[in-house]
Amino acid sequence: MINEIKSKQQKLEMVYIENLVPQDHILRKIDKYIDFSFIRELTKDLYCHDNGRPAVDPVVLFKMLFIGYLFGIRSERQLVRDIEVNVAYRWFLGFSLTDKIPDHSTISQNRRRRFKNTDIAQKIFDNIVLQAISHGLVEGKILYTDSTHLKANANKRKFIEKEVEKSIKDYMLELDKAIDEDRIAHGKKPLKKTEKTSETKTIKESTTDPESGYMIRDGKPEGFFYLDHRTVDSKHNIIVDVHVTPGNVNDVDPYLSRIDRIINTFNFNVKYVGLDAGYFTNYICKGLADRNITYAIATKLGPHEKGKYTKNKFQYVKEWDVYACPNNCFLKYKTTTRQGYKEYVCDKEICSNCRFKYKCLTGKSEFRTIRRHVWEEYKDKNIAFLKTDKGKRIYKRRKETIERSFADSKELHGLRYCRFRGLAKVSEQCLLTAAVQNMKKIARVLSLLFFKGINKIFMLKSEIYCENLYATA
Repeated sequence: MINEIKSKQQKLEMVYIENLVPQDHILRKIDKYIDFSFIRELTKDLYCHDNGRPAVDPVVLFKMLFIGYLFGIRSERQLVRDIEVNVAYRWFLGFSLTDKIPDHSTISQNRRRRFKNTDIAQKIFDNIVLQAISHGLVEGKILYTDSTHLKANANKRKFIEKEVEKSIKDYMLELDKAIDEDRIAHGKKPLKKTEKTSETKTIKESTTDPESGYMIRDGKPEGFFYLDHRTVDSKHNIIVDVHVTPGNVNDVDPYLSRIDRIINTFNFNVKYVGLDAGYFTNYICKGLADRNITYAIATKLGPHEKGKYTKNKFQYVKEWDVYACPNNCFLKYKTTTRQGYKEYVCDKEICSNCRFKYKCLTGKSEFRTIRRHVWEEYKDKNIAFLKTDKGKRIYKRRKETIERSFADSKELHGLRYCRFRGLAKVSEQCLLTAAVQNMKKIARVLSLLFFKGINKIFMLKSEIYCENLYATA
């Protein structure tokens, strides 16, 4: 028999909004474990306290944004519509069922006027990380870093070609010093100093979003993108740093400066880092070694011809400063180039009579040359560490931490595309997305630990009860 439901919309009911929100709702957990009062302190200097119209509470304003990022609501118009009809959203913001929700333009106008050229999003993100640290959810001992691309709000066919100067790497002075020291150690004169002339290159600049970068990478889509460089802690996958750059910036460029910021901001004692092969450079390995950080970085082969012997077929003998080839002959030091590479060459007669010359020599070359960077010993340390059980364990967890963090942000929180144009606004999107991911993680972990504690107490009381019952009997 069908039980037909009769319309009851005209019936007057007394309801308590607290009872309408499920007890296991994620917003309940976030409200319980995250303290949002710090937002008023951060924004107090941006408001006039004795003049003008009453403003929307900044805590409410940012909570509205948190709801949008938490549930992947890309449009602020749609966000307000959803808040109007969603009881859990109203409860989280502190509104009753009949309270008027702030207009969507309130959010955009505050972003355009009050919060423009401020670092409020960065401060909110940092404060959430500090709350995670206070709850013991972050160790700061093992960190994982990677980047992901966000499609810019720009058409890849609308661009102009522009000449820009090539940036000079920060480590060039340090590298020049290392080259001179190496040449002197080998009995050669230091290279003559040359004036650093500025070189230019042609890039594509979007006419829609000039601050985005035209990205061309193997296996990646081509067009205008931004890069979200993210670092997570290994304990509970809490995001501890977010940094946004145009899509044409190399991953290694901001890495060491961001590690320094993490250590200085949160006072971490970083022992290990896990990185993919894109960070396997001499400069990164040396920079981490100088900071007493052990690194597990995926290795990659340099340019080579298929079917020919690669560099890893040759064994470097540090005591003699030579390379041993597969035919047990030595390649001896020749010179150190201006680019920082030491060249080791084999005798021409040995190569011509070698049984492996067809696998070793390429093109018209008559003898084999191996190039070794002056900082390559730091790469060797990484290769050796990756062969240990600990190195394997640390690198294996990379896909479970940083890769999972990016997957969640794209699938659940709408970070696949840029909502705004311009580096500052895209940075706000990435920072607040990471902040709500951290809120969700903190709330869920602490909630789970709380229920585990309750169960442990219940089991302990049950054991005591059984013991007393047995003693009485």
